[in-house]
Amino acid sequence: MKRDDMLRRARERREPWDFVVVGGGATGMGVAVDAASRGYSILLLERSDFGKGTSSRSTKLVHGGVRYLERGNFSLVMEALKERGRLRANAPHLVSDLGFVVPAYQWWESPFYGVGLKIYDLLAGRYGFSPSRRLSKEETIERLPTIQTNGLRGGVVYFDGQFDDARLLVHLARTAEEKGAVLVNYAEVTALARDDSGYVSGVSARDVLGGGAIGAAARVVVNATGAFCDGVRRLADPAAEAMIAPSQGVHLVFDREFLPGENAIMVPHTRDKRVLFAIPWHGRIVVGTTDTPIDDVPIEPRPFEHEVQFILDTAATYLARPPRREDVRAVFTGIRPLVRAQGATGGNTAALSRDHTIHIDPSGLLTIAGGKWTTYRNMAEDAVDQAATLGELPERECVTKTLRIHGYDEDAPRHGALAPHGSDAPRIRALGYDAPLHARLPYIEGEIAFAACEEMAMTVEDALARRTRALFLDAAAALECAPRVAAILARELGRDAAWERAQVAEFREVAKAYVLA
Repeated sequence: MKRDDMLRRARERREPWDFVVVGGGATGMGVAVDAASRGYSILLLERSDFGKGTSSRSTKLVHGGVRYLERGNFSLVMEALKERGRLRANAPHLVSDLGFVVPAYQWWESPFYGVGLKIYDLLAGRYGFSPSRRLSKEETIERLPTIQTNGLRGGVVYFDGQFDDARLLVHLARTAEEKGAVLVNYAEVTALARDDSGYVSGVSARDVLGGGAIGAAARVVVNATGAFCDGVRRLADPAAEAMIAPSQGVHLVFDREFLPGENAIMVPHTRDKRVLFAIPWHGRIVVGTTDTPIDDVPIEPRPFEHEVQFILDTAATYLARPPRREDVRAVFTGIRPLVRAQGATGGNTAALSRDHTIHIDPSGLLTIAGGKWTTYRNMAEDAVDQAATLGELPERECVTKTLRIHGYDEDAPRHGALAPHGSDAPRIRALGYDAPLHARLPYIEGEIAFAACEEMAMTVEDALARRTRALFLDAAAALECAPRVAAILARELGRDAAWERAQVAEFREVAKAYVLA
């Protein structure tokens, strides 16, 4: 998968594409996989790197959403649990089971949560993971050795899915490309073309890296830009009413010593009425998330001080050794593209829709918004069905329920540094670049070279934030190895020393958002 080839194919095509997808996050890439696997022609354009926004900044869970049980939203939970099972079956190299312990400090908590989680198991049906069960105090401590034991009565354990969001996105891109899709990162859509009747009939874009224009005619344009979808809608109608009520979620990353073992903690009720998780991930602990309504949608969001303090305070309640600011290895912030209730003007974003919405503007622009990573495949199926009808395209059956995602290898090891690469791991080893990037990071130089050659990594940030997760795991370590990464990329991409220096400088600016001051 090479950007120069993708860019050439995008520019050379003269006939209309069946679909042009704007946005290279989970939803847009899901649409690309679905449409291409049905045999439709598709071009996807992303203004930054694939997954630059929300899709690389999730809580790293493939889950049904246990908190929706309390609200009685069983249909949403059942859909997510079904999709969770499908994703584990289609990408076992990227999705794994994880035990979540709900510690109980009041006498009623263990039986109360135990009943709710049994319902969760039942709703999963044949897509279920291991069954939940109540734990004694001793069993709870065995699973969570660093849990706060003062007042602890026991707990409940249930099982959900865990994944690497950005790695899954890259593998979805590889899958879409293998099915015939053309994907271009760093291609910003600047205008929407219209036919004689005023319907959207294509896009105009610019090559952010190399300059020059990209023009693409389309039978349907799909707006899958998540939190940024209102901006694309206003290219068609400057007066379009906002669909999105953005909400910010913050995660802090700590060393594993704060939560050793193979289990996560789930706190079902925090003071902002959200669920909080502490999750083992790539040798670190990810703790989050917050839910803070925001007015604007920056490309590189930053945490508010009160969000950081909220996570530290909540973690201190449950961990025997309270984490401090100086223990934070990295902080990352994502923006949820929550669909605004009609007539809503504000309020608690936790109450807004987590389900997805498909909206067709009078211009014929199709926008898909909302949802979450777990249900990306179902969202894409709905969007392609609607888009095919809108574009009067031949009806073709969706095949993604059982479509194996690139890298699928049921015999591949589930652990180890290269495990998330699945069937690509031998190719990375064959490159011969086995030196570790950094003593505190689980990556080797070969992964950077492979990212440049096969995964369209064009910048140091691409390599350290999304092809590897170095920036999310340890921001200081990522900064220290940035010059080496720039040198590897320059060698593989044919860049000069000036490019290397500029890349390191740009990465240092980006990394400021991941370092807790």
